[in-house]
Amino acid sequence: MSLTARALLLDMDGTLVNSDAVVERYWRIWAAEQGLDPEQVLEVVHGRQAHATMAVLLPDRPIERNLADNRWMLERETADLDGVVPVPGAPAFMAALAALPHALVTSADEALARARMGAAGLPMPEVRVTAERVGASKPDPEGFLKGAAELGFAPADCVVFEDSEAGITAGRAAGMRVVGIGPRAGAHAPDAHVRDLEQVRIEALPDGTMRLHFSD
Repeated sequence: MSLTARALLLDMDGTLVNSDAVVERYWRIWAAEQGLDPEQVLEVVHGRQAHATMAVLLPDRPIERNLADNRWMLERETADLDGVVPVPGAPAFMAALAALPHALVTSADEALARARMGAAGLPMPEVRVTAERVGASKPDPEGFLKGAAELGFAPADCVVFEDSEAGITAGRAAGMRVVGIGPRAGAHAPDAHVRDLEQVRIEALPDGTMRLHFSD
């Protein structure tokens, strides 16, 4: 199977970087403090900004408390890089994209994105849409639409790489095709699904587009 695109919009956590160890550490602490089942909390945390996840889990909780906990979590996750590694195939994937249009679209803020990409040994894309730059977290499509606009391409010409339900929903809502990465993505019917980035090959075409090849 293959897809053709003019630009790629890349999620970070779970797509380029495996940060599950850190994410789970701090969400387990938070869940215990709220008297919630950590396993149930971990099922819904991926893909959104932390305060948006907290609003889903505790809908009656004041937004100010969620924002304060969001800041607490960002500070600790930015400082704790133990277990942060590249998703298999990510270094070669990013190297192949170096001269092609692409952007990072992540629910992490700039500091966390830089810390995790650095820990994983991956280059930071020149164009990036981080948490500070959007008014609404995924599954809202704002981040992907901003990324496409900054690159100068129509949504239909872009392909999103995502691992979470919230991210896949956001990509679809933006009018883009979605490649699902990893086990979480398979349940949400992306246009293509791969185990990791080792199963993706990028071919630059003479007309400036790129063809994405997916192997089993």
